[in-house]
Amino acid sequence: MFIPSRLAVAVALTALAGNAAAEGAFAQLYAARPPAGSSFVRIVNPDATPLRVQIANGPAQEPGAAKPATTYAIVKGNQPFTVQVDGKPAATLQVAPDTFSTLIPKRDGGSLTFAVIDDSNGAQDALKAELRFYNLAADCAAGQLSVSPSGPVLFQDVKPGAAAARAINPVSATLATGCGAAVSPPQPLPALQPGDHYSLFLTGTAAAPVLRGQVSATDPYSR
Repeated sequence: MFIPSRLAVAVALTALAGNAAAEGAFAQLYAARPPAGSSFVRIVNPDATPLRVQIANGPAQEPGAAKPATTYAIVKGNQPFTVQVDGKPAATLQVAPDTFSTLIPKRDGGSLTFAVIDDSNGAQDALKAELRFYNLAADCAAGQLSVSPSGPVLFQDVKPGAAAARAINPVSATLATGCGAAVSPPQPLPALQPGDHYSLFLTGTAAAPVLRGQVSATDPYSR
């Protein structure tokens, strides 16, 4: 089997050009498309302890260490929807039409709030895959993601609670995340297909970063 060199990986990883209102390649996942003005919302839990959540009328899910992100639930843009935690209403939110959003739960004493990260600036090239990197570490001022052990830097200086994305040709690679001199254990990139969207989450702390990854998916739409 042909295994590309790090140089080939570096050449294959191409920068995302341009922005879009929504991640168009996600449309390929639908047997039926939701109406115009629909938006897509998921929850990412940076903690290892699972959190039982439900977005609008989507399924109840338990994002945690092994699977940090829920699927994207379909909601109506500019209309309120409820987020439930442990079977109880935790927040009422709304997002703009035709957008993708990731909600990050944050506990402050006894209350739970949700930070919103805009995922709408995604790759539109159906012949490539997309990597999206999130800095969710507790105290990392500038997160980065690199090909391991000494390959190119794919993302750098990603601020806390922020994300960045780029399109790639599907390749074999091993990745590691870091904060300053601290680097996470390496993680192999799974076999991606053109049109796949893969999320990588920097969690843990600045001194002990952890890299978690997951293929993005949306809930099915039924008329």
